[in-house]
Amino acid sequence: MVGMKPSDTPPTLGVKLLSAGSAACIADLVTFPLDTAKVRLQIQGEKVASEATKGIRYRGVFGTISTMIRTEGPRSLYNGLVAGLQRQMCFASIRIGFYDNVKNFYSGGADTANIGIRIMAGCTTGAMAVSFAQPTDVVKVRFQAQVNLTGVARRYTGTMQAYKHIFNHEGIRGLWKGCLPNITRNALVNCTELVTYDLIKEAILRHNLLSDNLPCHFASAFGAGFVTTCIASPVDVVKTRYMNSPPGQYKSAINCAWTMATKEGPTAFYKGFVPSFLRLGSWNVVMFVSFEQLKRVMMVGKKKMEDKS
Repeated sequence: MVGMKPSDTPPTLGVKLLSAGSAACIADLVTFPLDTAKVRLQIQGEKVASEATKGIRYRGVFGTISTMIRTEGPRSLYNGLVAGLQRQMCFASIRIGFYDNVKNFYSGGADTANIGIRIMAGCTTGAMAVSFAQPTDVVKVRFQAQVNLTGVARRYTGTMQAYKHIFNHEGIRGLWKGCLPNITRNALVNCTELVTYDLIKEAILRHNLLSDNLPCHFASAFGAGFVTTCIASPVDVVKTRYMNSPPGQYKSAINCAWTMATKEGPTAFYKGFVPSFLRLGSWNVVMFVSFEQLKRVMMVGKKKMEDKS
């Protein structure tokens, strides 16, 4: 199991769901500016800028962050945070919290699972999570792409207004826009992230390089972040472009990818790679470390309550 030693008592599903969602929210609070910079870099060059934004160019992750602070203020780095936290509570809790249970289901309860079983479990929980959390992801991306400048009309003024506006103008399909590329992206991310974390951690412990503590969790999470970014970046860029696009700009996610390839070339699929890696690497570190600690705290608290009763 992710984050558990063989001698440990496995945490309950409720503990895993709550700790996963809470840990993901902590990670989002720490890394959200990097995610916003990634979105701005990914959509750059997508459409003709308004007069107020024609002179703004984003160059690199830290250049993007400094440009946003200079032109829009520090708060712009946290555009869409509310939707981001909503997303993590229903998204991460499912894709991470259910992972061990689904892995055990596929393996028939065996003590160890091969890499095929782990990949299937990661893809399954990643796809399940998107099915529930897609509207929160659409709103988050659109807020992050929204430029807060005088003379530029704002698409949305608040999180709930955004959900209502998208539903009224684009229907239920608008809230689930980009669901297919997002399922693809998150199935890739989830199986790569969790399986790589699992395998790196098991290798570290098996070869006695580190004990099951903070340095081990840090190294495993950082390695998982790098591998995941390399594999998922192209799908992530298409997902961001498609979800942020106005109705009619692209016929489908496939059309979006084809337009990018023909007009901007293959490198367009790796736009924002550095902030994606910085964000995903740091997000993984904060999330997995928090996840491990929260699980242990909750299990200790649960055991104390059982002992008292």
